[in-house]
Amino acid sequence: MELTAWRTFVTACQLGSLSAAAAELGYTQSAVSRQIAGLERRLGTPLIQRHARGVRPTPAGEVFQHHARITLMESDRALNAVRDIRDGTLRRPLAIGATPALAAGIVPKAIRRLLDEAGPLRWSLSPGLSAQLHDQVIAGDLDVAVITDAPPGLPNDPRVERRFLGLDEMVVVLPVDHPQAGRGPVHIRTLAGQAWVEDNDGSAALLRQHAARAGVATRIDLTAADLPGKIALVATGHAIALIPGILTCALRTDVTTVTLVDPPTRGIYMITPRRDPHPSATALGDQLVVAFGPRRPAPLASPAEPAGTVLAADGGHPHAVGDASRWDDPV
Repeated sequence: MELTAWRTFVTACQLGSLSAAAAELGYTQSAVSRQIAGLERRLGTPLIQRHARGVRPTPAGEVFQHHARITLMESDRALNAVRDIRDGTLRRPLAIGATPALAAGIVPKAIRRLLDEAGPLRWSLSPGLSAQLHDQVIAGDLDVAVITDAPPGLPNDPRVERRFLGLDEMVVVLPVDHPQAGRGPVHIRTLAGQAWVEDNDGSAALLRQHAARAGVATRIDLTAADLPGKIALVATGHAIALIPGILTCALRTDVTTVTLVDPPTRGIYMITPRRDPHPSATALGDQLVVAFGPRRPAPLASPAEPAGTVLAADGGHPHAVGDASRWDDPV
């Protein structure tokens, strides 16, 4: 099969639109339709289904998309490797993965420092959830993943090397006109009765566990597709949310944060494959520790996993005072 059609199909699935895929790839919409139709004929099953706002993959399309993305990534690596040899600049690209909160600030900062000190290096950064990133390291799709031990925790996998970087204290993100904006630390009992939004099971588990230790329950009324969607629901006053403290410095200006009394924490780790690690992986790990540097020192860790630093919440964004009437009084 021609990989051109594979790339077209993957792009259409990612963008959710044939016209958007055509614009992205420089084709006409009819050419995109023909390429996907050709794939469907070869495979003998529909790969996409149309709906009012665009297209989505069928169950068969979901399966094919997963393998197609891996194939295309390996194809791109092969082409780049040949170009490097041809140009006399052979350096293995560094494929990095990180959770959304870490990819929003700390990891790019560490990459910048690595490039400044080590010189030019081809690299990529892919966001994902910890379990997904772990599997991508095992599969060879990533050289480095920066992940967390939020529930359900990290697997004890002998195929990866794990380096502890620090602890991240979770904080609560609020609209800027919330009654608790500008206050803190706040006890979870003060906020437990309000509507909460979550975007993944790990964060929801941390919230429920923290509330349970305080003898209260929380109402997770809304579910967001991803971290930006979660923050958007908070900004527009629909709910409040638990987020990583490490994300505080990268938040939009229409939300603010408040620290919690005895906040839930999660460990931050860098994992790399034990076999054939990337030559720059250790240096990136060192820069990740430096990127955590402005935070307060970490507690003692086991000898097997030397500590980096603890991630404590920043002071947050400037607080604006507005109409707080839509928020319940603290319990």
